[in-house]
Amino acid sequence: MNYYSILLTIKRLIIGLLPILLVACTHKQSHGPDHYVVRGKTYHVMKTAKHYKAKGIASWYGSHARHQKTSTGERYNMYAMTAAHPTLPIATRVRVKNLNNGRSVVVRINDRGPFLSNRLIDLSFAAAKKLGIKGIAPVEIEVV
Repeated sequence: MNYYSILLTIKRLIIGLLPILLVACTHKQSHGPDHYVVRGKTYHVMKTAKHYKAKGIASWYGSHARHQKTSTGERYNMYAMTAAHPTLPIATRVRVKNLNNGRSVVVRINDRGPFLSNRLIDLSFAAAKKLGIKGIAPVEIEVV
């Protein structure tokens, strides 16, 4: 085999494998496991959040969590419009409405929690501030 035939063979291999590589790169990645255990309790992540709506208590976390990684692997940013939810799929966007004052914001789920039985969602500092939440508050959340 001469140099030209080797190059032609390599070119054919690349052209033949390119569609397979492109399909592999576009495969939708999962955002984590379908279930996990915290303090002995198993949480099952929803396969879809379509039409999800719930009422409950919201809390928030601030500077004490900075520099810690969220469930997505990104660093917690207390100024981002994000939240933690125990079972909504990661990257789900939800509208959170403070039932005490009617204010609402949209946040992206990027973490797991809260792991207290009476809490529905943990908001970032920025989201809680925009909602007027200083500690905890009753909220309604709905997938957008």
